[in-house]
Amino acid sequence: MAITDDPSELTHDDLPELLKDDTSIKVGGTDIDGMIRGKLMSKKKFLSIAKSGFGFCSVIFGWDMHDQTYFKELKISNAENGYRDILAEVDLSSFRRIPWEKDVPFFLCSFREPEGQSLSACPRSLLERQCDKIEAKGMGALAGAEYEFFTFRAPQAHHASTANDERNSSATATFLKTNPVNDLPHLEEGMFGYSLTRPAHNPDWYYGIYDTCIKFRCDIEGWHTESGPGVYEAALEYGEIKQMADKAALFKLAVKNTSSKYGITPCFMAKPRQGLPGNSGHVHVSLVDPKTQKNLFARETPDENAAYPDLKHLSDLGRHFLAGLLDGLPDVMPIVAPTINSYKRLVENFWAPVTVSWGLEHRAASIRLIAPPTAPPKGTRFEIRVAGADANAYLVYAAILALGFRGIEKKMEIPIPPLGKGQDVGGSADKGQRLAKSLKEATERFARKESVAREVFGDEFVEHFAGTREHEIRLWDEAVTDWEVKRYIETV
Repeated sequence: MAITDDPSELTHDDLPELLKDDTSIKVGGTDIDGMIRGKLMSKKKFLSIAKSGFGFCSVIFGWDMHDQTYFKELKISNAENGYRDILAEVDLSSFRRIPWEKDVPFFLCSFREPEGQSLSACPRSLLERQCDKIEAKGMGALAGAEYEFFTFRAPQAHHASTANDERNSSATATFLKTNPVNDLPHLEEGMFGYSLTRPAHNPDWYYGIYDTCIKFRCDIEGWHTESGPGVYEAALEYGEIKQMADKAALFKLAVKNTSSKYGITPCFMAKPRQGLPGNSGHVHVSLVDPKTQKNLFARETPDENAAYPDLKHLSDLGRHFLAGLLDGLPDVMPIVAPTINSYKRLVENFWAPVTVSWGLEHRAASIRLIAPPTAPPKGTRFEIRVAGADANAYLVYAAILALGFRGIEKKMEIPIPPLGKGQDVGGSADKGQRLAKSLKEATERFARKESVAREVFGDEFVEHFAGTREHEIRLWDEAVTDWEVKRYIETV
């Protein structure tokens, strides 16, 4: 077997042979917003730090997605500690090559404290800590992800210094500095979900995305148009939960970089257009026996005396996990809906859940139970439908595991009945509480003293993440929008 066939088996001794024809290597890690930040290294430098790790400026946990330092000084990175270095630990098992950059080698990193301890705010490390808890109990976790995103045609960027007009995502950002958002054209117009003709309009891009994701080890399981102008959806191949989070982050990176080369700007915002459905980021999770791969949510024999028929094929452990999700969901909303814009998607009548709710094969509920008779026992799992495409997959998976594990540990009981078929979320039959309607409301609940988030994640992570969301809220509070000016300029 060639040493590249299964990166999980790579050792540090393999690196010289693996990289013998390379001159440089890229490394990167994920910030709190889910963006992969990294750098290119010489091969000599990489080989010298591959085992020990290397210093990485902590400012990536001290500024926002546009590199503006947070209004509130947060513990990990601030002026007082000089925006110190933290340790970036290279994960050899994450090895892949970047197809759109001449197959340069790439490795993901987890961020640690300078002394080597797990860094509280590192999303990848947060998920690692939750996996350690379930693994200590003899369990493993599998996961899947589905991402919807809008596509826009990038405008031409006119440069006097070049004969060629460039059309890429940077040109789109420049265009939006002086032009209304609605002037940005969709890749296609109108509503046509599951179309077999629209992908043929841009086949090089459409198949380019699919093929690139295979090469970049974030394989797509299903790839189609979604209802909406220029909207596409990709379901990523199900797998071990930590690897799945890596794939989710790398999928976005692959789509953004590949699309930009075609003059297409993908948009993973939760709600890019008023009056249209938003972009979901549904995730699927199940627990398994790591030795046998037996699904621990599946029931050996149907429970004819289950409290609700929906639970007939769900194991006791699965019921406790579900109860934990339902109990803790309101307290982790800033994780599954992390931006101001996220809450524009979570409104009634747009196929998005707005309450704490669940149901067997119920696509309007916050948590859809997938189990027999519509799925085989080995496919028993939960689909968490609150998360948008803008959420950080590492944090979302960490939250699901943390809440579910808490339910198992406390042997929690399911607090509300399932939504019945034909019953709408938020309707009179929905007994679940309304989820937060804004990032401000969600963050206040997340950060309060008695929050479930503090119980499962610890104060240090909660203080950091809440501070980053408070920063977003303040920026929004200070923003003056086109809507306000158009509405009030003449009338008040």
